[in-house]
Amino acid sequence: MKQILLILALLLAPLAATAQEETVVAGLSQNEVSITANFNGSEILIFGAVQRYTPVPEGNPLEVIITIEGPDRPVTVRRMDRRYGIWMNTEAVEVDAAPTFYAVATTNPFREVISDTEDLRHRISIPRAIRAVGTETYHQRDFTEAVIRIRTGEDLYQVLEGAVILRNETLFNTSFRMPANLVEGDYTARIFLTRGREVVSSYETAITVRKVGLERMIYTLAHERPLVYGLLSLAIAIAAGWLASAVFRYIRMG
Repeated sequence: MKQILLILALLLAPLAATAQEETVVAGLSQNEVSITANFNGSEILIFGAVQRYTPVPEGNPLEVIITIEGPDRPVTVRRMDRRYGIWMNTEAVEVDAAPTFYAVATTNPFREVISDTEDLRHRISIPRAIRAVGTETYHQRDFTEAVIRIRTGEDLYQVLEGAVILRNETLFNTSFRMPANLVEGDYTARIFLTRGREVVSSYETAITVRKVGLERMIYTLAHERPLVYGLLSLAIAIAAGWLASAVFRYIRMG
C-alpha cells in the first residue's frame, strides 16, 4: 500500500508544480558592482521570461514590476525654520529604515499595474519601502516626503513608469542606471507579475556592491584602524606641505 501511495505521489508531483500558472525566469547582466577610485556609476540590465504550463490566461493583461533596493539605514530628517532672525533646526524625525537606493520600473503607470493592498503587502512603491514607525511628530508624512525628494534629486530614488518592455506577455527587459554615490552592501532585485492589479508571481535575486582596489583599502583602514588612518593622513599632509614649500623656495631662488 505504501509503495502504491509513493508511486501516486511521484506521478502527481509534476501536476502540483503546474498549480501556479505563471512563474518568472530571469537574469541580470551583472550580479556584482565594483566601486573603484574612478567609479562613475553602472548600468544593470534585467531580462527574463514568463514560464507557463498552460495557455496565456484570458482577461486582464500581464504587467511586470521590477525593483532594485539597497541596504536600509536609519535617517534623521531635520526641519529648519526662521526664528529670531536666523535659520535653525526646529524639529527632527528619526526614520527607522530607508533604502539607501531604490528604483522601481513598470510596464505601465504604477497605479494601473498594482493595487494599494498589494503594494502595502509587498512594499513595492518608494513610500512603502520607507519605514517610519514610532515617530512622535504629526508631520511624519512631510519628513518622509522630504527624504524621497532629496534622494530623488540625488538619483538614489527612481520611478521608471513604462520602462519595462514586455513582448507577447512572455519576454521582458529593462535597465537601471546605478549612480556613482552608491552605498556598499547587498542589494536586492525583485520582479513581480501582476494581473488585474494583483500579484500572481514574484522572483528575487541579490546584487553585491563592493569597494575594490584603493577604495577598499582606504575604507577598511578608516573603519578598522582609525588611529593608523589618522596618523597616515597627518603624515601625508605634512609631506605635501613640505614639498609645496620646497617647490616655492626653489622657484624664488631660480
